[in-house]
Amino acid sequence: MSSPFLTIRGDQIPQEQVLGSGGTAVVLLENEVAVKVPLKYFWSSDSDVRANTKSLRREQDVYRRLQCPDDERSGGVVRCIGFSSEATQLAYMTNGDLRTYLAKCRPSQQLQLTWFREMASTLSFIHDRRVLVADIACRNFLLDSDLSLKICDFSEASLFPLDSDMDAADDNGFTTRVDIGLLGAVMYEVVTGNKCEVDLFKDNSHTDGRAHWPERESLPSTQDIWLGEIIEGCWDGRFRSARSLLRALSSVALPFSSAVAQPRITQLLVNIRNVMNCWPFAAIIGGLGLAAFALVVRKKALLMSRDCRLLL
Repeated sequence: MSSPFLTIRGDQIPQEQVLGSGGTAVVLLENEVAVKVPLKYFWSSDSDVRANTKSLRREQDVYRRLQCPDDERSGGVVRCIGFSSEATQLAYMTNGDLRTYLAKCRPSQQLQLTWFREMASTLSFIHDRRVLVADIACRNFLLDSDLSLKICDFSEASLFPLDSDMDAADDNGFTTRVDIGLLGAVMYEVVTGNKCEVDLFKDNSHTDGRAHWPERESLPSTQDIWLGEIIEGCWDGRFRSARSLLRALSSVALPFSSAVAQPRITQLLVNIRNVMNCWPFAAIIGGLGLAAFALVVRKKALLMSRDCRLLL
């Protein structure tokens, strides 16, 4: 079956090859590589295709800026395999985008916290490389085979000189604060399972094309939700940098009863839960058996830990 998309040469693209599409590009799967090419429909004008090609090349400049193997934080950006004037080759993320994953699975708090720390660390790296993302959303985070997160899509990003002061960086209203606020919306969506769309142009006049962080009342309540205070801090400007957000997330401790039992047993339970959330019903029976076994082992470990404390 053919898709509505064409290659630059005008050839039809098979639907089964299409991984996704946006306003300026379409992503194809070719030989286990994600290939991003300019968006072209049957009805696209030459000027549309030229604009989309220009957008792709501008994004390639951002990807080049973010290729820093000496900085481990760069691992949070989807790896570039190669560039051409009309295509960007990216590593294929086998578990798709975060929004699609959340529609099928409810991640544990431990996995959520791991993701949020990865996101904040990656955003601090991106800002350190003098880039504003501008379009941070669940659909632009991809999941690798081990469920680690990678950010993609810099088609709306702004590239600043390497000696820029990012606290003062502003591209038509887009700032580091806006990036952090949008990341807070992603965190809200992951924690609650509810979409959180932020309209940065909601209150603009017809002559104002700048982005503006919306008034608080246009955002959902964070009362009584996990990490609500941190999400609120992303929205009210309390976190002046992604690095300060990362520090706050690093200080979050998940509750556990025993330092002896927690690392291995809790991880086992988390893995079981994450897999079971995506399994069909018939497969849950086997998972319940594994969970029961893990709970028994954990109970014994807790009893042993208690006995050790009594002896002390």
